[in-house]
Amino acid sequence: MPLDPRTPVIVGVAQVTDRVDDPSTARTALELMIDAGRSAAIDAGAAGSEASVDVVAVVGGIWSYRDPGRQVAGALGASAATTLLTGLSGTSPQRLLAHLSARIADGELDAALMVGGEVFRSRRRARQLDVVVRRDVDESLAPAERFEGVLDMSTPHEESRGLVEPGVFYPVAESAIRHARDETVDQHRRRVGALWARFNEVACTNPHAASRTPMDAKAITTPTGDNRMVAAPYTRAMMANNNVDQASAVLVTSVARAETLGVNRDRWVFPHVATRADDPGSPSARMHLHRSPGIRISGASALSAAGLHLDNVDHLDLYACFPSSVQVCATELGLDADGETRPLTTNGGLTFAGGPHSNSVGQSLATLVGRLRETPGTGLLYANGGYLGKHAFGIYGTEPPATPFRSIDGAAEVADEPTRTPAPDFTGTAIVNGYTVRHDRYGQPTEALVAALTPGRDSKGDRDSSRVWGGTTDRATLDTLLDGDLVGQPCDLDPTGLISL
Repeated sequence: MPLDPRTPVIVGVAQVTDRVDDPSTARTALELMIDAGRSAAIDAGAAGSEASVDVVAVVGGIWSYRDPGRQVAGALGASAATTLLTGLSGTSPQRLLAHLSARIADGELDAALMVGGEVFRSRRRARQLDVVVRRDVDESLAPAERFEGVLDMSTPHEESRGLVEPGVFYPVAESAIRHARDETVDQHRRRVGALWARFNEVACTNPHAASRTPMDAKAITTPTGDNRMVAAPYTRAMMANNNVDQASAVLVTSVARAETLGVNRDRWVFPHVATRADDPGSPSARMHLHRSPGIRISGASALSAAGLHLDNVDHLDLYACFPSSVQVCATELGLDADGETRPLTTNGGLTFAGGPHSNSVGQSLATLVGRLRETPGTGLLYANGGYLGKHAFGIYGTEPPATPFRSIDGAAEVADEPTRTPAPDFTGTAIVNGYTVRHDRYGQPTEALVAALTPGRDSKGDRDSSRVWGGTTDRATLDTLLDGDLVGQPCDLDPTGLISL
C-alpha cells in the first residue's frame, strides 16, 4: 500500500558537542545550532536541503536571542522560512516536534528544522577566568512567534518556603517514593544507586556524554570530596547536569519531500503519535508527590494510539533529570524500572550525558533516531517539564504508522483527577509528606525543605488534607531527617513555616 505523501518522517538528525578549554575561542549557542542544522541535512544524505525548509523552530534557551530561528535560517540560506521559539520546559522538544509533524500531516508544511542548544560549560569557564566572550545577538530583530509560553512551576507560598528549583523538588519526591515502597534509607539508597548506574553504563558508550567515567551504585550514592551530598538523598552524581556546550537538530519532512530529496529509506524514522498532559503546576495541588496522573494518561494514550503494548516497544528513553522522574514515569507506565532489561535511556540521562537545559530531549531524540536506524523497530520517548508537572510522549518507528500521525492532548482527562487545596497559612501539627535536606559546597547539611499534609480523616492524610511547606536550619532536626524516613510522621509548623519534629 503506497504511503500517504503527507506522512511526516524524520530524515536527518545531528548532535554537536564542544569541549573547548579556552572560553575565548568557544562557539556560541547560535553557532552550535547552525552547525547542527547543517549537519542534520548531511545526515539525511541531502546536503544543502536545510536551505529549503519552511520553518526553523528553536527550543527556548537561557540566552537573549530575540529570534534565533531567523538568525539560524539566515546562516543556512533559508531566508524564506518562518520561525518559532518555544518557552522553557523539558517537554519543549517533543511538543514542538509534534506540532511540526502535525502541520506536515495537515499539508501546511513540507519540511521543518528543529534546533536547540546551550553553552553553559564555556560561559561558566569564562566567568571563572573573567574572560569576555563573543555575543552574536541581533538586537534589530523583532521577537519570534512563540510556541507555548511561560512554565508554571510554583506558587509564591512554595517559593517563600524554599521550593525554588528542581534540585530541591525532585529529592522531596524521592523521599515520598521511598516511603510508598516501605523501604529503609539504606535499602532505598542501594536500589536507586543500581538504577542510576545503568544510566551511567549507557552514557559511557555515548560519545556526546558530558561524563563517561564508569560509576557503580556505591560510587554514585556515597558522598565523597568529588561527589558531595547536594540534596538528600541525592549526591552530585544523581543531579541534573547542565554544564555542557551542546546542540541538536532534527530535520522532519513529508514523505513526498523526502522522496524528492532522494533520502535513502534506511534513514527514515516516522513519528507515530504524540501525546501530552499536564498535572497542576503547583506541587501543593497534587494528590501525591510520588504519582502523576498526567504521565499515566498521556503514556497510556500514546501506546494505545500507536497500537502497542509497552512490552513490545524496542527502545525506551525516559526523561532522567533526577532518579525520581524515571521512577514515577515507570510506575505510571506499569514498568518495573528495577527489573527491566531494556535500557531506560538512549544517551545516559541528564546526570551523565548532560543536557542543554530545555533541549535535553532534543539530544535524546537525535540519539533515539540513531538507535532506531541501527536496530529497527519502535521507540518510546518521555519528556518532563517543571516540577514533574508537564508531560509529553512520542512513539517513533522505522516502519510507517498504521494510522495517520496524531497529536493527542489529555488535558480533559487530567482535569477529572482529584487535587488538593493548598494551605499556605496553616499552623499546627501536620504529617510529613516528603522532604529533603540541602547541603553546602562542603557537604554539610544546611536546611530542610518539608512538604506536609494538614490533618485529614485519617493519620496518613486523606483527600480532604491540604499540603503546606516548611523547613528548618536546626542541625539536630536536620540530622534526624537524614537518619531515617520521617515521611508519615507528625511535625509542627509555626506561622513562619519553621518545622519542628
